[in-house]
Amino acid sequence: MLIRAGYEISVECGTETPLMALVSVHPSRAADLRTPAIITSNGGAPLNASLDEFGNLRTRTIAPAGVLTFSTRFVIYDSGEPDAVVPSAEEVPVAALPDEALGFLLGSRYCETDRLSDIAWSLFGNTPRGWARVQAIVDFVHHHLTFGYRFARSTRTAWEGYQERVGVCRDFAHLAIALCRCMNIPARYATGYLGDIGVPVSPAPMDFSAWFEVYLGGRWHTFDARHNVPRIGRILVARGRDAADCAITTTFGQSKLVRFDIVTEEVSRISHAA
Repeated sequence: MLIRAGYEISVECGTETPLMALVSVHPSRAADLRTPAIITSNGGAPLNASLDEFGNLRTRTIAPAGVLTFSTRFVIYDSGEPDAVVPSAEEVPVAALPDEALGFLLGSRYCETDRLSDIAWSLFGNTPRGWARVQAIVDFVHHHLTFGYRFARSTRTAWEGYQERVGVCRDFAHLAIALCRCMNIPARYATGYLGDIGVPVSPAPMDFSAWFEVYLGGRWHTFDARHNVPRIGRILVARGRDAADCAITTTFGQSKLVRFDIVTEEVSRISHAA
């Protein structure tokens, strides 16, 4: 399957402002690109790419006074298979976790494990360990929170989401991540493109989406507490401890997002041998 994806994002700044963006296809998907995913902008400063501490492809530039618009369009190959479901995947004891996973047990900016620990153990302490426990957490979050773009708030934490019972996809991810970590299951935030491929078209406008990954059975697995069904065509952009590590844009000065247009659409199906 081939997917056409891209964006046009505009940020308005009052003066020249350093800007950092995580808007490139993740390096783990680079081999799947069928056309170059080149970022262009109307700014005069160069766009400099480098890997951040989580292995994401970061872009840095200086936004001019006024509106900076950057965009990309690309085609990428996808297997067309939905997210894998592995009910046999087992929890890895903390003492046996690899170093790369250990840090994803800790609390972070949006995932307050200290405030949610007692709640997590009261809800999931008696559930079967491993995949079934993570799925129980996903089921709980999926039903506990009500989704709506009108509920978006950039400062909402997992604890606040639990209390308020509303949110957008990042809030679903944060609460599920925090509950998993409380149960000693490494969990990390993920964001990227997720179009309406293989599902009925949603009336909600297309956007980047947030989901999360857990470490079970010696590898990372994808879960999505907002949709709570395996989905087709995820295109990973960034991973981190939570949304603070995966912000689409970070400006080091005052700025305003004035345009945010995303496209993700299937253009054809091809065989694995193609």
